[in-house]
Amino acid sequence: MACMVSSMSESWARTSCTQMASAPRVAAQGNQPLRAADRIPLRFWDTTRNMQAPMMKDISHEFIQFALDTGALRFGEFKTKAGRLSPYFFNAGLFHDGEGLGRLAGFYADRLLQVEETVPKFDVLFGPAYKGITLASAMAVACAARGRNLPFCFNRKEAKDHGEGGNLVGAPLTGRVAIIDDVISAGTSVRESVEIIRAAGAEPAAVFIALDRMERGGNAEVVAAQSAVEEVRERWGIEVYALATLDDLLGYLESDARPSTERYSAEVLATHRLAIADYRSRYGTGRRP
Repeated sequence: MACMVSSMSESWARTSCTQMASAPRVAAQGNQPLRAADRIPLRFWDTTRNMQAPMMKDISHEFIQFALDTGALRFGEFKTKAGRLSPYFFNAGLFHDGEGLGRLAGFYADRLLQVEETVPKFDVLFGPAYKGITLASAMAVACAARGRNLPFCFNRKEAKDHGEGGNLVGAPLTGRVAIIDDVISAGTSVRESVEIIRAAGAEPAAVFIALDRMERGGNAEVVAAQSAVEEVRERWGIEVYALATLDDLLGYLESDARPSTERYSAEVLATHRLAIADYRSRYGTGRRP
């Protein structure tokens, strides 16, 4: 059930959502839908975040802090699939409990609402199997909690030959479709998503991801001209929107307001910043402003 608290004050939302989480549902009268005033706020989807306009928030820094606190973003020395030694590692699979997934979905929803301030609104969310399935589903709930009710759809890796059949589950793919995924590595998932969406007669309009590493392809010795994200933009003409980029991460680590985390002190974070800046100079896209 959508939570219509976007027009309420932050203090009211926090208090009421807590008090009303266990309240009995108000039954609809006949075939009439529930009034906005009768709808029960979903505290789960707004654990620590207010429902004010997302343009007022610094989503990228909030997301980075959240990823550090949960351990989804870590610093050290990690070998990538390309054979490079990266000073940081991001794994969206570590948002694996209800609270973490709820907050992550909230960041995605806020980013979409930001984007819709400047581009035509999206009609459907599409989550490519497998990680995109959970992300798109949870994001649809978070969007509804912010007053933006969006249908969602996802694909199966193998088409069913019984029941409803086919390889798509959920809402029909129509109009402008937003692809929801965690990261873009080789671009394979995006390519498959674009083919599925176009085959349905819809328009792949954008891709939303958690982190853009801004890292060019290749390996430890050979550096390609473009990153996977840049290739998506050029090959399919689709814009990619991230909750945070590598530049956002460096900006966070350079900030005087940078807080310590449970895992890293401010001094340790400053040391990692130097390693990440060096890595970006070797493998990053473009030049940092």
